[in-house]
Amino acid sequence: MNTATALPSNPSPAAVEFALLQSWLASSSALRLPLHHIESQQADKGREVQRLLLQNHLQQRGTGDVAPALLVPTGGEELLYSHRRLGTRRLITVFGAVELIRMGYSRPGVPSIFPLDQALALPARSFSYELQRRLVKAAAQNPFLESVQTIAELTGVSVSKRSLEEILPHAAQDFDVFYRQRPPDPASGSLLVAAVDCKGIPVVKPVAARPALRLTKGQKANKKRMATVATVFTRAPWVRTPQQVLESLFPTSRRTSSDKSMPPRPENKRVWASLLKGKTAVIREVAEEMDRRDQSRSLTRVALADGERALQIRVKLKLNVTLILDLMHVLEKLWKAAYVLHAEGSLEADLWVLDRTLRILLGEVGQVVKGIRQTITKRGLSGAKRKTMEAVAGYFHRNRARMQYDEYLANGWPIASGPVEGACKNLIRDRMERSGMRWTEPMAEAIVKLRAIYLSGDFDHYWEFHIEQDQQRLYPAVWTVVPK
Repeated sequence: MNTATALPSNPSPAAVEFALLQSWLASSSALRLPLHHIESQQADKGREVQRLLLQNHLQQRGTGDVAPALLVPTGGEELLYSHRRLGTRRLITVFGAVELIRMGYSRPGVPSIFPLDQALALPARSFSYELQRRLVKAAAQNPFLESVQTIAELTGVSVSKRSLEEILPHAAQDFDVFYRQRPPDPASGSLLVAAVDCKGIPVVKPVAARPALRLTKGQKANKKRMATVATVFTRAPWVRTPQQVLESLFPTSRRTSSDKSMPPRPENKRVWASLLKGKTAVIREVAEEMDRRDQSRSLTRVALADGERALQIRVKLKLNVTLILDLMHVLEKLWKAAYVLHAEGSLEADLWVLDRTLRILLGEVGQVVKGIRQTITKRGLSGAKRKTMEAVAGYFHRNRARMQYDEYLANGWPIASGPVEGACKNLIRDRMERSGMRWTEPMAEAIVKLRAIYLSGDFDHYWEFHIEQDQQRLYPAVWTVVPK
């Protein structure tokens, strides 16, 4: 049984569409449908009601006809924009496409001015800021094609993958300014910790660099380029003994919840990465971030890094901190040495690593180096085995000044760069290294920035800031009206 919906004498298109939706929901055909079909069709019909409501609202905003002419200050003089013409602009919103009829003011040789665009804070692109926000947020999490398909399913609005790719670099351009101007949040920890690492991103070679013929042995069609990953956070000290650290690395018994000593959580952690800036520029940004958080220089500053000499030199020069070698990289070297001497997965290899780890944590790095070198001589190692053992011993010897773990633990300082390793995983590996993915360098730079904002929980704040900055770029001139 159909139910008629009463309409006003001169209904708006939105009112008509809403009445049709109500009538359809009450119709005999709809009453026989399963709920999931009702949901799907109601969503489609409801979007059209929303679109018409927005269209009606925009019509009520007028055309932006503010005066017979405008005076616009340019280069120390005021230019008269006296030619007026109504034009139509199509804008794609989260409800669908709408049209604006707006007045344009122009003069020869310069772009026109549309007061209605400025009043509505419209973007330069044909996609509304809200639609762009949803697209960018989706792309920070998932592949581009999946992102546009998700938005199409949720909103009914189809956006091409190419359009999304054009939006993303523009959306990321205010990343640096956003963090430079943002005041630091209060933190209670007395340690200011930085960590820097590098992570490869698979990039597409320039067309000119691609081989024309069959690839030779060892050649690859694409390669990885190293992005510099950084994190800065505040933390309370956490004093531990070497034995406690060893137990956490090599648990010998099942631990209960009462046995676990929970580490203090990082406060106000910020992570970011860059493919294009290079190590020096990113480390300079780390220094700026640390100074921004600790203007009085009252906090204890430490930094963690791996054994890459070039990275260590830059960190030491720019940050003026106590530099600590990440313990996880030490363990990697110990396992390499252990598998030279013992079979992989054997109890002997495990015990060898456990013993050397404890000695290193106790501050006996020199003794461990001496023992490795003596092993090379006593066992008469040669070839690849000798080379591996000598490399491990040399690595520890070069980094012994950054391996004073007994002192670091007594001070409550961190000795492993878990946050930056997590950043490498979350920022890059989980998004940039999915099967078959290859990136151009500008697009990779945009995505790591936007993903850093998203993972930090700052995305909505950043988007509002991006709109403000974009509006200043689009509408820099302050015009005045010229009355009749």
